[in-house]
Order: sequence, then structure tokens, then C-alpha cells
Amino acid sequence: MPTTDIKTSPEEQLAQRMSSLGVMERDLEETFVCSGGKGGQNVNKTATCVMLLHRPSGIRVKLQDARHQGANRYAARVLLLDKIETARRVRAAEERATREKARRQSRKPSRAAKQRMLADKSHRAMKKGARRVGAMD
Repeated sequence: MPTTDIKTSPEEQLAQRMSSLGVMERDLEETFVCSGGKGGQNVNKTATCVMLLHRPSGIRVKLQDARHQGANRYAARVLLLDKIETARRVRAAEERATREKARRQSRKPSRAAKQRMLADKSHRAMKKGARRVGAMD
């Protein structure tokens, strides 16, 4: 008996992606405005432009690509999820870089680095000592 893969609709995929990112529909503030540009009378008369605001993160998206409000609503949510994902990835990378920098700063210098540092110190001490001898004459 062959298994049939049930194809999920784009709306279901969007809902799954929203839940995996922890974005709730109640966290979104959605407003519609008249869009401009191509589309003729349709865009001038109907509010097809979608503006979404994700309240917890403060990320705002405005989209007016399609002539239909439903298509713009879907595309705006996809764009919003992309931005939220990118923001989280950037934040995680910054935290990782901060931890790595702190780790590098707190580790002890290597034996070779310590020897170089001591050699430089003694070299500076000899230069200063030579100056002192010359000043006393």
C-alpha cells in the first residue's frame, strides 16, 4: 500500500512557521491603507496595502506588491517572519561574539607570548638604563 504525502497549503505552512518562531496572531497589529502605483482604479479605491506590526519586537512591515488584499496579507506575514528570523539570528551571533571575545580576553597568554613580553620588557629596561648612564656624565 503506497503512502500518500499530504501536501500542506501555503497558509498551513505559514501557520507552522509562525508557531515555530513563537509569533502569535494576537501579537500582530494589522492595518490596511490605499496603495499607490500600478494597478489602476483597483489600488486607488480599495485598501490593498497591508501594514503589519509585531508588537513584542517592534518590527514593522508594509507591503503592496499584489492588487489583492489577501495576497498582500500572506506576503506581508512571510516578510515579517523573515525579518524576525534575521533579527534573532543577528542577536544570537552578537551574543556568541561577545562570549567568544570575553573568553579570549580572560585566557592566560601562551608560553611563547609570555617570553616575548618579558624579552620586550628587558629590552626597554636596557634602553632606559642606557639613557640614565648618559645623563649622569
